[in-house]
Amino acid sequence: MTSLRQAVGTAIRRRRHKLSLSQEDFAERADIHRTYVSKIEAGKVDVGLEVAFRVARALGMKLSALISEAEKSERGKARVA
Repeated sequence: MTSLRQAVGTAIRRRRHKLSLSQEDFAERADIHRTYVSKIEAGKVDVGLEVAFRVARALGMKLSALISEAEKSERGKARVA
């Protein structure tokens, strides 16, 4: 089973791709470094609430919606395993 951290990263990457944003453009919108975006999307770091809020806002969504999307993805993978 994947971690919630990985599920959040995947949800962020999917939404960023839907918006046709490069990691650099997205990082600028969220006011974080591009390499940090890469680590978030790869599920390599835990994201604090402040950064998570900025990330969600840069994606044009509420933080609760981003977490919900990640949870749905995580539940779906758990059923397959």
